[in-house]
Amino acid sequence: MSEKIYVGVDLGGTAIKVGICDDQGQLMHTYEGPTEVDQGVDTVIANIEKYVRHIIAESLYSWEQLEGVGAGVAGFTNVREGIIVHAPNIGFRNVAIRSVLEERLGKPVKIDNDANVAALGEAWAGAGKGVDDCVCFTLGTGVGGGLILNGKIYQGFSGMAGELGHISVVPDLEAIKCGCGKMGCVETVSSATGIIQMAKDAVERGDHTSLALVDKIAAKEVFDAAKAGDEVALRIVKRAAFYLGKAMATVAAVLNPELFIVGGGVSKAGDFLFDEIRTVFAQLTPEPLQQGVQILEATLGNNAGIVGAAGLLLRS
Repeated sequence: MSEKIYVGVDLGGTAIKVGICDDQGQLMHTYEGPTEVDQGVDTVIANIEKYVRHIIAESLYSWEQLEGVGAGVAGFTNVREGIIVHAPNIGFRNVAIRSVLEERLGKPVKIDNDANVAALGEAWAGAGKGVDDCVCFTLGTGVGGGLILNGKIYQGFSGMAGELGHISVVPDLEAIKCGCGKMGCVETVSSATGIIQMAKDAVERGDHTSLALVDKIAAKEVFDAAKAGDEVALRIVKRAAFYLGKAMATVAAVLNPELFIVGGGVSKAGDFLFDEIRTVFAQLTPEPLQQGVQILEATLGNNAGIVGAAGLLLRS
């Protein structure tokens, strides 16, 4: 077999997921093992090496076919130097992971943060396949993002480009403080955390809502209540969608992407959420900047990070 393969590593606090991709981004084999953060940095790096070697050994491919390894991690990364500057969930601080793994594996290694690699995965082999310019929003506990321009991740001068959750969109009188320390970020209203907080605030104010009967409110309960006609829940969903659409309109004015991809747990609300986002985007974006632009749900799910990490070898 002469086919070249690429391994992606999704480095999480609990598990390390690895996958083999071909040069078109097709995920052909996956493996998962414990991170063992409590055992220290050396053990985590040793586990990455072990799992990469394991997945090749149990696959139909040979070590010689492996072109390189890419890794995505939740945290601050110095992409150019291959250093994980700070990744709290795995206890890494200023770890030169690229050079260490290259020495251990004898293969080229690239790294990036998890939001960027997930965006690259979707752009390479998911909802954005065949599109050179797209912007990805990931709606989870926070709002992550990634910019894919000319088919590659756009890093910015210090590698911090794509922090889409921290676009300030909420007016001062309505704004609350974001975890980043600033006011009015889209993350405060369009993330699962933001949606849950708005629901809790409504219940505490005594608003008439079925959410008052829910013991532990999650974003899904808010969407379910809205779909069932709960006016308070519907107002919350519309607010989350409005500010996400507003953020997209801002990005469109700067980058003019062909496609916006929305992933993460909140995106599972489907057309109920997406129709509202599209409406707001159309209202706030100048006509020439919205022509031909689509807003689609991500398709790779939890595999986006693995696929995108593998894609770092070809598209970064």
